[in-house]
Amino acid sequence: MIHEKVKKVLYGGDYNPEQWPKEIWKEDMRITKLAEMDIMTVNVFSWAKLQPDEDIYDFSTLDQVMDLLAEENRYACLATSTAVHPAWMAHRYPDVLRTDFDGRRRKFGLRHNSCPNSPSYRRFAGRLVEEIAKRYHDHPALLLWHVSNEFGGDCYCSQCEEGFRIWLKNKYGSLDEVNRVWNTSFWGHTFYAWEEIVAPNNLSEHLGQYDYTAFQGISLDYRRFNSDSMLDCFKLEQDILKKWTPGINVTTNLMGTYKPIDYHKWAKEMDIVSWDSYPQAGSSPLLNSMSHDIMRGLKHGQSFMLMEQTPSVTNWHPYNELKRPGEMRLHSWQAIAHGADTVMFFQIRRSIGACEKFHGAVIDHAGHEHTRVFRECAALGNELAVLGDTLLHATTPAKAAILFDWDNWWAMELSSGPSRDLKYVEEVFKYYEAFQRCNVPVDVISVKDDLSSYQIVAAPVLYMVKAGMAKKLEDFTQSGGTFITTFFSGIVDEHDLVVTGGYPGELRPLLGIWVEEIDSLPPGKTNKVVMKEDGSDYHASILCDLLHLEGAEAVASFASDFYEGMPALTKNHFGQGHAWYAAASMDHEFMERLISSLCTSHGLKPLLGTKAPADVEVTAREKDGVTYIFLLNHSQETGTVSLDKIYTNILDGEEYEGAIDLSPFGVAVLKVSGQ
Repeated sequence: MIHEKVKKVLYGGDYNPEQWPKEIWKEDMRITKLAEMDIMTVNVFSWAKLQPDEDIYDFSTLDQVMDLLAEENRYACLATSTAVHPAWMAHRYPDVLRTDFDGRRRKFGLRHNSCPNSPSYRRFAGRLVEEIAKRYHDHPALLLWHVSNEFGGDCYCSQCEEGFRIWLKNKYGSLDEVNRVWNTSFWGHTFYAWEEIVAPNNLSEHLGQYDYTAFQGISLDYRRFNSDSMLDCFKLEQDILKKWTPGINVTTNLMGTYKPIDYHKWAKEMDIVSWDSYPQAGSSPLLNSMSHDIMRGLKHGQSFMLMEQTPSVTNWHPYNELKRPGEMRLHSWQAIAHGADTVMFFQIRRSIGACEKFHGAVIDHAGHEHTRVFRECAALGNELAVLGDTLLHATTPAKAAILFDWDNWWAMELSSGPSRDLKYVEEVFKYYEAFQRCNVPVDVISVKDDLSSYQIVAAPVLYMVKAGMAKKLEDFTQSGGTFITTFFSGIVDEHDLVVTGGYPGELRPLLGIWVEEIDSLPPGKTNKVVMKEDGSDYHASILCDLLHLEGAEAVASFASDFYEGMPALTKNHFGQGHAWYAAASMDHEFMERLISSLCTSHGLKPLLGTKAPADVEVTAREKDGVTYIFLLNHSQETGTVSLDKIYTNILDGEEYEGAIDLSPFGVAVLKVSGQ
């Protein structure tokens, strides 16, 4: 919950009035009022304006902005401005600057350019946040705190190197243990003093690439350390904000499947999750849905904030297509459908200079409301205003879950072999997409989350099995659940050390198999997988496991190469449940067939009773005993969806029986008529 006084889906976005003369501010308020916008994120990149010199603070402009928002009855999502340190700080205190992967200290510029372990950065950031919190803690516009902005980036400076050593001492206690978990007897890497440990980058362990390292254990721990270092910066600010405003929630905007930061660990420290959604043009719409569901899963199904999206166009892709009429509304409802309680944009008024001058905005360079983009923004704002709190804090009724783990992601893609084409998010998405194509809601959760409320749990490419995980999965399956995992699973422990005795390591008893070898298929090469039930065949790629049965049954087998006839899909009875193993990276048709079959076996029926057309996304949220089914047409063609009951579309008040037609990029939110 953002705040108890919020009674509707909040609507607004990033507002940067410091870029504009004051006479425009009132016009901005007038125009955004036409769109029923009620929240503005302010002060995101204002550190240089707030602190023009080391001991001088100037809040005159921010005072006026905050007062204006209060006068206009708008909420402020007040940022701390620590995302970009001022130029004077970089000049006088060069320790605030990051050192890049090639060992070069950066100069002032860009953003994400502050070393998270810089004493100067942390000192000045803490002082600034203290001043902001002290000044605005009881301001009537203040609704929410926004720490920094889109945390990210690595640093390999001497400060971080020393911080890494301290982090290792705290984690492992002794050099003997560090040498053990890093397997430093390999290549004569044994460390005899903490000072001998250096940051793993292109000057030390890496071979020219971020994901190509000679010592995976070292690089894996540095990823963890880097994520923790930035989290410490977040917590430093949050602690100050909580001291002054214990009743105001604190967030920072995450970035979906952003690799460098372990968001599961971060979410424990955040009051509410928020994130910035910028789907790549041409990518599957369901990939963005998966990012929404990952964000929802960070705090066990709690609603999240859509902090940023573009109302029309991005500016950083090679070719920046406009969102077609209706597409912005569709993306906004997609976020709500998956758990968002806000719809917010970057930005309110389009900048006139620098790298985001062609990034979309609610108010374009024309400077008035007579644009297609604004008319669409206004229509959505009015739609949300009429809806009120109908969907606020609604939950997702998922009985299936997919496990997603940053440690596993880092370790798997740091691995030297067996294939550089193996990508964690892509393999996870295959399973997510299959559930969505079956119109069955699914959660995306941490490996540490409770599994007892689910009937089906998938863990694609569970390369790393952490302590206690195998027992947890056994208990889940023993109690009647269905567990699915894949090739290249159960290989290593949490230190990226291989579990000897045969793959898939600790998962071997649960799965009832032994993997003897792993075949890596080069790009363009596939093997064929044949189902024993009906002889239908599918394509397998990337990796193929050559396995032996140890109690499991073969449901499908490979059809070519020297391992023709060996199992490609297995099923093992375990207690009251079943554990499945897919021995290769399978095609989409195979995935949909498998997931559909498993859902049917557990009575998990498609929403609305039948599958919708391929371009129509179907998902649901529940509140006060009412189920709301969202239909999202991602096509530029009309889509017809069959209905199993009489439904009311809460967006237009109309009743539909038998079927409903969705216009291009159309949206419907259905509830059973009479509820």
